[in-house]
Amino acid sequence: MIEMRDVVKSYAMGKDRTLTVLQGINFKVEKGELVAIMGPSGSGKSTLLNIMGCLDSPTSGSYVLDGKEVARLSSGELAKVRGQKIGFIFQSYNLLAKLSALGNVRLGLRYGGADDNGVAMKALERVGLSERASHKPTELSGGEQQRVAIARAIAKSPAIILADEPTGNLDSKSSEEIIRILTTLHREQGITLVMITHDAHVAHYCQRIIRIMDGTVVGEEAPKLVAA
Repeated sequence: MIEMRDVVKSYAMGKDRTLTVLQGINFKVEKGELVAIMGPSGSGKSTLLNIMGCLDSPTSGSYVLDGKEVARLSSGELAKVRGQKIGFIFQSYNLLAKLSALGNVRLGLRYGGADDNGVAMKALERVGLSERASHKPTELSGGEQQRVAIARAIAKSPAIILADEPTGNLDSKSSEEIIRILTTLHREQGITLVMITHDAHVAHYCQRIIRIMDGTVVGEEAPKLVAA
C-alpha cells in the first residue's frame, strides 16, 4: 500500500544553505497493516506524514502509493487521492469551530466528492457520538473532538488512515478510548492504519513499529500485541 524508496526531503534556508529533514527513508506498509512510526521531536515524523498524505513531495527518491508513483500524479489527481483514499487524524483535531460535529464530518465527505447526512451520522455512531451530533467543538471534550475527527476520517471509507499523534492532547482515559476505537476499526474493517507517535504505550498496540531518528530509519520491531 505504501512504499518509500530512498526518500529525501530538503528545504532551502537561504543562500547556499539547505536543511535536510529526511535523509533516505526506506520502508513498506502492506495493505491492512497497523503500523506505528516512532521518533523523538525533530526526527522528521511530521514531514514524513505530509509526504505519505500527498500534502508534500520528496526532494528525491520515490513514493509509491497503492501501486502508483506519486511523483507522476497531477495536482488534480493528488487532490483526488487525498479526498477519497486517505483519512487524516491530527493531534489538534482540526475541526471547524462554527460547524457541529455532524457538519464537520459532512465537510470531510464533501472533500471526498460526496455529502451524505446518513453516512456522516453512521460514522458518528461508530465512534459513539450520535447523541452529540448537533454539538459544536467548543461543547465537546478533547476526547470527543478527537472522536469526531476519527468519524470525519472514516466516513468516506478510505483505504488508508494517517494519524498524527492522535492521543497527544488527551488524558490517559481518553487516550485509551481513542486507541480502542482505532484498533477496533483496523481489526473489523481491515483499514491500513499508520500512527505517528512518540508514545511507546500507543505504539505497542500496533503490529509493527518503525523507528526514525535524524531523518533516517534506525530500526523496526514487532511488539507484543496488547488487546485494546
